[in-house]
Amino acid sequence: MKLAILSCSPKCYSTRRLIEATRQRGHSARVVNTLKFAIDLEEGEPELYYRSQQLDHFDAVLPRIGASITYFGTAVVRQFEQMDIYSANTSNGIANSRDKLRSLQILSRHQIGIPQTTFVRDRADVLPAIQRIGGAPVIIKLLEGTQGVGVILADTVKVAEAIIETMQSTKQNVLVQKFVSESKGRDVRAFVVGVQVVAAMRRVAQGQEFRSNVHRGGRTEPVELDERYRDAAVRAAQIMGLRVAGVDMLEANDGPQIMEVNSSPGLEGIETCTQLDVAGSIIDYIAAQVDFPEIDIRQRLTVSRGYGVSEIHIPEGSEYIGRTVAESGLREKDINALTLYRGTTVIPNPRSDRILEPGDRLLCFGRLESMRQLIPKKAQRRRRPTVQELHTNEGADQKPDFSDVHPD
Repeated sequence: MKLAILSCSPKCYSTRRLIEATRQRGHSARVVNTLKFAIDLEEGEPELYYRSQQLDHFDAVLPRIGASITYFGTAVVRQFEQMDIYSANTSNGIANSRDKLRSLQILSRHQIGIPQTTFVRDRADVLPAIQRIGGAPVIIKLLEGTQGVGVILADTVKVAEAIIETMQSTKQNVLVQKFVSESKGRDVRAFVVGVQVVAAMRRVAQGQEFRSNVHRGGRTEPVELDERYRDAAVRAAQIMGLRVAGVDMLEANDGPQIMEVNSSPGLEGIETCTQLDVAGSIIDYIAAQVDFPEIDIRQRLTVSRGYGVSEIHIPEGSEYIGRTVAESGLREKDINALTLYRGTTVIPNPRSDRILEPGDRLLCFGRLESMRQLIPKKAQRRRRPTVQELHTNEGADQKPDFSDVHPD
């Protein structure tokens, strides 16, 4: 395998370890500076030039895109994708993870723990928003901060309002999050490669510092994650569209809460702490994908009209629980099960005698009309009562008054 490592820091620990792990396995690696590319666009022939020379052929690319060059870096990764060169992380996945608001918006659609978060621009909305997430203390974060920069703990509502107003006056966008008191000063970093957590560590803040980042002096210790935390980390990476990711989680009373999914996680802290060959796990995974690539048939397969791909969930109480794939009747409905997802386990081409369990997800190909009948309709969400309605006994019987509403 010939691997290109996109990095502007060839001498940093992570890049050096990735080169070392690649060569130890008999592959070749070349570090290419992300900012030295030129993207040429022509009908039917997407091309990349590096240092004014047409790019050599590579089997795969491993992006290590810094936050300061996200826009150009993702454009380069996107061009590799257009040239059908395998990328360990997709351009969309990198872009999604880099924006804290966007990443939480994406995660919020799924049944996965995240801290209660609010995002406001109007000064009049700040106080109600803080109250909706439980009041002070709250965590205030810059949308694009890294390594703990731009993360502030506000003990009171007045302090929070002052901080938010100050940041907004400098054209900074901020998130406000509920402070998880039981996890104060510590979090967990799970390193995900493919569909596995290959290493994990707990980071603990020192002294009066509440930020546990290693760059802030945080102490690290290896940790063996239970199934809930491993599953949450892998699912978060998959939802974001990342195959290599550092997933940061808070240890809340009701389980893991995803803080951030990092598309270019550093290797020095996790390898030093756990003494595991994380770089080697990344290279082994990429090599396996080059030798036996995953095919996204939703993008690559040309099918007859009326046929397609869909994901069927097996929730608690489903009539399919306890039945085998054969007994489910899918094939009689012209539906073929391509892949079974069970927790963090991926089972391609599940056998006909495989028994279905609660929480299983089946990626199927078949007649769309038949599959549509198997997907439950979305439950209609009830509108939250307003503060006024909560304090009015007759709130449910009163008609809304729109007399003070004016068009913008």
